[in-house]
Amino acid sequence: MTTGPVSTLIEALDLAPLPLEGGYFRSTHADESYSRILFLLGADDISALHRLTAPEEYQFLGGAPLRLLILDDEPHTVVLDRQHRTHTVPAGTWQGSSSAGEWTLVSTLMRPPFNWDMFTLGDRASLTHSYPSAADAIAALTRVEALR
Repeated sequence: MTTGPVSTLIEALDLAPLPLEGGYFRSTHADESYSRILFLLGADDISALHRLTAPEEYQFLGGAPLRLLILDDEPHTVVLDRQHRTHTVPAGTWQGSSSAGEWTLVSTLMRPPFNWDMFTLGDRASLTHSYPSAADAIAALTRVEALR
């Protein structure tokens, strides 16, 4: 059960649990051109490693920095915060994130608009095989069982 400031933000922003990936979200815009969501991670939440068939544009809104793991040619972490507010993850790139503190709030935008056919949840074993240098980070951003 989420308590404290995270619970207050979830209620105030009318957020719901995000299936499969984790965290809390609310759609703020969706039409034939693009979709945008608010996305909140608490200290104990993760956005499980996943990839999308379209680019995802992040915008940092508040709280602690967001640690965004990117698995591409060279696995690396992008930190979004008050100084580095935006980042775009290219289509087809594995990504997962966590809050560097008590909570982090971001907005994400997708063109074309998101639908679940665009989403693939990462598998710990196959990602670790493909990116052995990032094994610890992959373990931290994957689950043994997916959220429903």
